[in-house]
Amino acid sequence: MAKSKTRFVCSNCAATYPKWTGRCENCGQWNTLVEETIESGSSIVAKGTSSGTVLKPQSIGQIENDEMVRRLKTGFSELDDVLGGGILPGGVMLVAGQPGIGKSTLLLQLAAHIASNERVLYVSGEESAHQVKLRAERLGADGSEQLDFIASTSADDIGATIRAGGHKLVIIDSIQTLNLNDITSAPGSVSQITNSSNVIIRAAKTSGAAVILVGHVTKEGSIAGPKVLEHLVDVVLQFEGDRYGGFKMVRAVKNRYGSTAETAIFEMDEGGLSIVENPSAALLKERQDADGSVVLATLEGTRPLLVEIQALVNPTSFGYPKRTASGFDLNRLNVLIAVLERRTKLNLSDKDIYVNVVGGLRLADPAADLAVCMAIASAVAERRLGEDTVVFGEVGLGGEIRSVAQPERRVAEAKKLGFKHSIGPAGSKKSVTTVVGTLRQALIDYLK
Repeated sequence: MAKSKTRFVCSNCAATYPKWTGRCENCGQWNTLVEETIESGSSIVAKGTSSGTVLKPQSIGQIENDEMVRRLKTGFSELDDVLGGGILPGGVMLVAGQPGIGKSTLLLQLAAHIASNERVLYVSGEESAHQVKLRAERLGADGSEQLDFIASTSADDIGATIRAGGHKLVIIDSIQTLNLNDITSAPGSVSQITNSSNVIIRAAKTSGAAVILVGHVTKEGSIAGPKVLEHLVDVVLQFEGDRYGGFKMVRAVKNRYGSTAETAIFEMDEGGLSIVENPSAALLKERQDADGSVVLATLEGTRPLLVEIQALVNPTSFGYPKRTASGFDLNRLNVLIAVLERRTKLNLSDKDIYVNVVGGLRLADPAADLAVCMAIASAVAERRLGEDTVVFGEVGLGGEIRSVAQPERRVAEAKKLGFKHSIGPAGSKKSVTTVVGTLRQALIDYLK
């Protein structure tokens, strides 16, 4: 019989080692090496120089378009926009997000909608049929005769079922639970995820069925497993937001069939997830006109949003002041505080500063800089910004206000909700009512 031996594979970068070490030398991560058993009875020798078949190429112009391919509509118009018009047959999507964020809820709603016209298969490797049935009853998704369900963790069996060609859409929850019979490592390991996903993807391309894979995330927020998983699939969707409330956003991190600039915004209620028709109005509904409160005109993908930025400043009780940010990058906050102290002469070295983005959103827009700075200065000086004013602009280290993308769309969104004044950089003077060149000028002229 063939002898078996073991090796150790890094779950982060897939590097292999003959023995266990605490730290992966390739990626630098600690405690990521997982033991795998491999058969060593036979050796495989590359024979590329003596075997293979000569392939016959064709020009791009000779390739015929498939006019019969029609995208599957998800039932959520904004999610269709994120996907580039819907789910493409034969495409493979990866949906990732924090536990409890609503991935299974969204996909079951999506499956129920598509099952009204096409046959859909829901595969669960984490839950039993009874558990999925309870969720389907809560969401009203248990009435379709074309929505099939199986509970399995065998990638071989699931691949064979997809190749049978009986379903237009297959949802697999989740890829980290699948395993192949020929691989001895545990489900969720690098080899299992890589090979199981390859089996599923080949089956999807052969049968023409669309496949949606659910992916777990690590505590840092990245998709669990090897990075090659994201390269193999056609679309990667990131499910973000607060799992306990607030808005939830679905954005495309990768999309071979559409744009990565679109964002779908949902909210959770008793009947499942629903599209937020006017997120700006919902975010500002409970706003109070107080010091430390500034309205920011930001962008989520290509969608303009109005978001309230709150700041609270207190004298510190300890020798080292505390800085805390919710929904905003803490390192960026420290940079902006340093710019405020240096360029506007505000004394913040003995004060605790807390910044909050209302609604559970996480901002990565550089245009939030000016709004954060004005909210902090407003809280320190106990002065208010006009309640009918929105702010946006990037702040440089010299205290200058720099241009940002699409100012006209930001201002147009503000006007829809009744805001009369906008403060922005000089580069957007055709759109905003007031332009500012420096941070000091903005604070002196507009905090009353």
